[in-house]
Amino acid sequence: MLAGGLATAAGAQQKFQLIELPELEALQQSRPPATVLDANDVEFREKNGVIPGAKLLSSFDHYDIQRELPADRNAPLVFYCSDRL
Repeated sequence: MLAGGLATAAGAQQKFQLIELPELEALQQSRPPATVLDANDVEFREKNGVIPGAKLLSSFDHYDIQRELPADRNAPLVFYCSDRL
């Protein structure tokens, strides 16, 4: 299972779901393609690598939304993060 999720906006509501690798691949091939956002820390990325084409967020919880997320509020987003804190 991919340690990430698909985020979609539905009006003011947000819905998250866990996805697996085949679903991620399909989302990356869709039009518009999903933006993959890696919220892992540097240590995790060095040890486990990153998803090709993923945008590396500066932090899992304190990133700059205006600078780091797509301007299109309807764009499909996939957040990838480990569950260790």
